[in-house]
Amino acid sequence: MPLDGITVLEVGVFMAGPYATMQLADLGAEVLKIENPAGGDPVRQAGPFVDGASSPFARLNRNKKSVALDLKSPDGRAAFRRLADHADVLVENLRPGAMRALRLDYESLRGTNPRLIYASASGWGQDGPLATLPGLDIMAQARSGLMSITGAAGGGPAKVGVPVCDLVCGLYVALAVTAALRERDRSGEGQYIDVSLLESGVSLAVWEAGKYFATGEVGGPLGTAHQSQAPYQAVRCADGWLTVGAITPKTWLGLCEVLGLQALVDDERFSDAYRRKENVTELIPLIEEVTSKQAVAELVAALDRAEVPCAPISDYGEVFTAEALTARGFLWDTTDGVRQLGSPMRFSRTPTQRNAAGPALGADTRAALRAVGYTNDEVDELVGGQS
Repeated sequence: MPLDGITVLEVGVFMAGPYATMQLADLGAEVLKIENPAGGDPVRQAGPFVDGASSPFARLNRNKKSVALDLKSPDGRAAFRRLADHADVLVENLRPGAMRALRLDYESLRGTNPRLIYASASGWGQDGPLATLPGLDIMAQARSGLMSITGAAGGGPAKVGVPVCDLVCGLYVALAVTAALRERDRSGEGQYIDVSLLESGVSLAVWEAGKYFATGEVGGPLGTAHQSQAPYQAVRCADGWLTVGAITPKTWLGLCEVLGLQALVDDERFSDAYRRKENVTELIPLIEEVTSKQAVAELVAALDRAEVPCAPISDYGEVFTAEALTARGFLWDTTDGVRQLGSPMRFSRTPTQRNAAGPALGADTRAALRAVGYTNDEVDELVGGQS
């Protein structure tokens, strides 16, 4: 696997840090998830539960090992430092300053392991005026502007349905770590990485930045519609909703032919995607007058034949059983029978890891400590002292 031989320590809770290390574990890194012996990652307490274990935890922490250490105790910190001396990467997403208070920050660890790559994920970054404030995904969605453009026009604020700032932050951490590993191959040195939920969210505003920095215009919520082109949105059908993206001359002509709206092709109001956007309040009712009388499946089939980009809006019950995913083997079962979402990264020679679901708390503590030189008696004393 791509990251075979790379050891990662995770001091992560909830989403951003664990999601980052899940990516690294999928790529073959050995991820040691460091958890408080008294309960571990709070996601372990998040339902629904299967045989007493958290279903979300089992998926977010797949392919990892759990090492239970009390980092507030001298012996726990000493054990962690020894693990860090043998690690390639450390990922943490505690409140800024928490690792420094434990003397487990980058500056405290790099002296004995100058090759260590140390990545911190936080709400607002490690410095700046917001650094000390708590920062959860919904706050990052709010400050990043994402909530100001999400939802229906004229409606109240809405957040993206998934914790997008957490998830994108985790992806940026994983990308930064792999880049730092590549740079270390040349320089022989590790480095520190700082990624925030806020900046991760703002980084997604490509269209909005293009508009603002060109015209000063501030975007707002558009429902499902595109910022500058049409038709590119959901339209109503007789039995549900269909998304369509007919923004090129060819696809616009194809849409009009399928819907029997050929008269619109020569209508100056709709002569190109940008003019159609300017007149979208007139355009969409004309389209929905036809689509609202037809079934989603019939329209999808007709538009597919005409090579007009379209798709039905699926709920997750449909997604998790979709032929498009099952045919490609995207969904898979762990060795202990837990169904998992696959990795979107597909390699021709070095496939991603498909091993076990999230581990039991402390399941790998003894093996991890023995691997860095602790004797069986020392392990017994340390683990016994924590229980």
